[in-house]
Amino acid sequence: MNWVWKNFTPKEMQCQHCGGDGIKPELMNALQKLREVYGKPMRVTSGYRCPQHPIEAKKASPGAHAFGLAVDIGVDGADAYKVLQLAFELGFTGIGVQQKGTGRFIHLDVMEKDLPRPTVWSY
Repeated sequence: MNWVWKNFTPKEMQCQHCGGDGIKPELMNALQKLREVYGKPMRVTSGYRCPQHPIEAKKASPGAHAFGLAVDIGVDGADAYKVLQLAFELGFTGIGVQQKGTGRFIHLDVMEKDLPRPTVWSY
């Protein structure tokens, strides 16, 4: 894939288990738009996950990360509120919120099939 997303690197989107590259352009286009509107750096804590990634392997069936259509962004407080607001406005179809304890993040995906969409959940 020809990398055209100026605020993100291929490395941060790779599977942390195997180094695989399965991230899809439709996710990256949405994420780049979010970054531009947000106007601040965004720390990716999880991008693509291969089906053998320990988190995906525990599931009954692979989730949006395994399809290359999801990313987790490390963010909290007022920044989390702003990212959520923009994600709704920009049409992300799956939004998961983990905002307690350590490791706070927001899951964003652009899945359109195989799962109920649009949807929002908390961890």
